Amino acid sequence: MKKLLATTVIGAMTFAAGLAQAADDLTLQLKWVTQAQFAGYYVALENGYYGDEDLNVTINAGGPDVAPAQVIAGGGADVVIDWMPSALAAREGGLPLVNIAQPFKSSGMMLTCRVDTGIKSPADFAGKTLGVWFYGNEYPFLSWMGKLGLSTDGGDGVTVLKQGFNVDPILQGQAACVSTMTYNEYWQIIDAGIGADDLVTFKYEDQGVATLEDGLYVLEDKLSDPAEVDKLARFVRASMKGWKWAEENPTKAAMIVLEADETGAQTEKHQIRMMGEVAKLTAGSNGALDVADYTRTVETLMGGGSDPVISKMPEGAWTSVVTDIALK
Repeated sequence: MKKLLATTVIGAMTFAAGLAQAADDLTLQLKWVTQAQFAGYYVALENGYYGDEDLNVTINAGGPDVAPAQVIAGGGADVVIDWMPSALAAREGGLPLVNIAQPFKSSGMMLTCRVDTGIKSPADFAGKTLGVWFYGNEYPFLSWMGKLGLSTDGGDGVTVLKQGFNVDPILQGQAACVSTMTYNEYWQIIDAGIGADDLVTFKYEDQGVATLEDGLYVLEDKLSDPAEVDKLARFVRASMKGWKWAEENPTKAAMIVLEADETGAQTEKHQIRMMGEVAKLTAGSNGALDVADYTRTVETLMGGGSDPVISKMPEGAWTSVVTDIALK
């Protein structure tokens, strides 16, 4: 009887301890497919940083038909990765997205143009066809054209070609320039056989119209629950640990991403190169949003001429509550 009682007590204690140690579930929705653009999160998962913070994190890959704002609005994720122009436009449209952390300090977006089209500076864009990504990625471009005083409906302005998530328009001569990221599509053009000397690039960062990319966003109501804020802080802390490890170990980080890629579409060469470029964009960030970067983003989006991306100054669009806890 005593033995049975002791066994029962020990079993109850073990069960209670198991409950106390149960990890909190959290789902992260990526903006795009599994690639080194998101290496920090895969590293945090692989290296056990999320587990160290008592988190059970699920990472859902994105793709051309996945809009992070729609996913979180439908309850499909706790945290989404999105570009701030898209997030602010969604917020103004009624979806209460809030930026809780900003792992990317710099923008990787640029226009890449063929030299043989006669383009040497933005002053040469007029009359040209430019490839542009949509699904929320067009906002920085539209703001830039507004600042340049160029309409986007042809004529004396520019003709916008709705670009797929590839670089075919510049390879096939359908556009003088296409949208590229420093860590991805630019290298696809190079790999297709067009030399760097045959290209001219215009980085949004250099043009003074860069907007924040790849921030972490949640719905506003999560921030009213202290337990949720604590969970988010642990997530951000572990994620930034993953990012800093990836910066210091780019080749190993790329290998972790390759291992996580269930499609088998990525290559070792491309992911290692991508990780090297992405590390330049996350460098200098500890996860906290830089107010100056936020202000520049908002001013760029509101300065889009007669058709600004957002029509009024956002309120409550970001918070430091989560990173304040995470960085303690």
